[in-house]
Parts: sequence; structure tokens; C-alpha cells
Amino acid sequence: MSDLSRVTAVILAGGLGTRLQKAVSDQPKVMAEVNGKPFLYYVLDQLAEVDIKRVVISTGYMADKIEKVIGFSYKGLKVDYSREERPLGTGGALKLSEQSISTKYCLVMNGDSYTEFDPVSLFRSHKQKNASIVLLAKMVPSTSRFGTIQMNEQNEIIRFMEKGSSTGIGLINAGIYIMKTSALQNIPEKIPCSLEYDFFPFMIGKGIYGYETEGKFIDIGTSESYANASIFFEQLDSKYLNIIN
Repeated sequence: MSDLSRVTAVILAGGLGTRLQKAVSDQPKVMAEVNGKPFLYYVLDQLAEVDIKRVVISTGYMADKIEKVIGFSYKGLKVDYSREERPLGTGGALKLSEQSISTKYCLVMNGDSYTEFDPVSLFRSHKQKNASIVLLAKMVPSTSRFGTIQMNEQNEIIRFMEKGSSTGIGLINAGIYIMKTSALQNIPEKIPCSLEYDFFPFMIGKGIYGYETEGKFIDIGTSESYANASIFFEQLDSKYLNIIN
């Protein structure tokens, strides 16, 4: 068994998907079909390839449709749900899911984005630094749609910049985090609460690091990016599966 057997995965899947509703109006964003299957399946497939045994899916908008399709198991993963009854934001939803996590560590993933990465190396980096949080970072040619991050020579995150503050090449938050579960207690009580704006900036200087991946990245937050998803998954590089298998 690898170190990942001691990790609970949490997938944030409760968003409204407002910008995508023209393309997907009758499903939650994470269930938008790509090449004949829900986008969320691709994220779950990443977890099923490694030694993680359990995933908690944080649901909200159209939660029933996610639970009905996914059920309580997926390719050997035990699946549980943490449902928000009102919009809590990404931070609030993650804080709510804490009561469903019994392991020391959790791997948090956005349900509407996909990044090729090596989970084993990400977790090892977390342990080597004795970090509270390690955030997966990705260099992109245009940061205009994303918030960006700055790291020092030790890969400690020293600054978060909001969406629209830069437009050129830069490091973005790829929406995947390995955390000590105890760190979730530091998420502010405010509602709604954002991981990106309310929690992560608060953790600067308190053990938050970045780990850069060269793997391909896509999110389906806009109709344009969703339209590109089919080609993206057809062209995925298999080297990351070779690393972790």
C-alpha cells in the first residue's frame, strides 16, 4: 500500500456553473458530458488509478443528479457525499466536508477541472516540507481567466493575485490540493467562503506551498473551454499513469 492509502479525496462539485448554462442547462457543471461520459468521471478515474480508497463528493446545486449517476462506489472507490443545503462557497463546502473525513490527510480537487499530475509525488512533497497545504500549480501562457500565484525559492507561496490582475504567462492554481485535515479548521466561518480569496491568502506564512506540474490542464468553466474538452481528453499523455502505476 502506498502513502495515498492514508488520504481521503474530496471533490468540490457544488457550483452553479453560471457561465456554462447555455451549453449545459439541465445538469450540474461537473456532469457535463465529454466524449459520452460526465466530466466528473475523468476526475474519479484519476483517483481510481492510485491507492486512494475513499472519496467524498461535495455537492450542492442539482446534488440529486450527481448522486443518482455516481452512486456509492466507482471502480473500487468508496463514494460518500457532503451536501450543502445552501451555497457555502468552495471554502464553506470544504469545511462542511471535514466531518466526513477521518484520515490525517485529504486530497482536494475541483470537479470542473482536470490536470495531469502525479499524486504520489505531490503527497511526498507535502510530507517532506511538513506543510499544511501544498497547492498544485500550472504554468499557462495566458492568466487572464485565472488567479495567479507567486512562490519563493523554497516553493513557499508568498502571494496570490486575483483574476484579471495579469494577462501574460504565469503560474495558476490548478485546483488540486493536498492538505492536513486539521488545516480545514482554519477555514473562516463566513458564508459564502472562498478557498481562493478567503482561506489560501490567510495561510500565507503558515505552511502553504506550491508544487508545479508540467501536465496538461483544462477547466470547463466557460462554453469555449468546454467545447475544447473532447479533444483535450483524446490527446492526454499517458506518462502520468506510467509514473503512478
